[in-house]
Amino acid sequence: MTEISSDVIRGYNDTMILFLLRKEPSYGYELSKMIKTLSDGKYIIKETTLYSAFTRMEKNGFVESFVQESMDTGKKRTYYRITEEGRRYYREKREEWLLTKEVVEKFITKENEDGND
Repeated sequence: MTEISSDVIRGYNDTMILFLLRKEPSYGYELSKMIKTLSDGKYIIKETTLYSAFTRMEKNGFVESFVQESMDTGKKRTYYRITEEGRRYYREKREEWLLTKEVVEKFITKENEDGND
């Protein structure tokens, strides 16, 4: 199975994380599992990449962190929730992605292949 290169998707890690946080706060391990599941296992975000994204997004005001005890285990975890600024940023990145996809598809779609590859 082909996996997505982290270089290709790097610019959209924040967008994917913010997408998942729109409904409810979550913590790193749970978010990484959701990303793997939603991508059908084609993208597995590295722990260092995930926590770098949290740090960057918290610094930029897109997420807030808080510590909470897990209902299941009683273990304290750091949770993240999206802020209003994070919602605005997510909408901007979503629009940017739609435009990027439109442009890149013009160069990659099968309809544009000339058979000389």
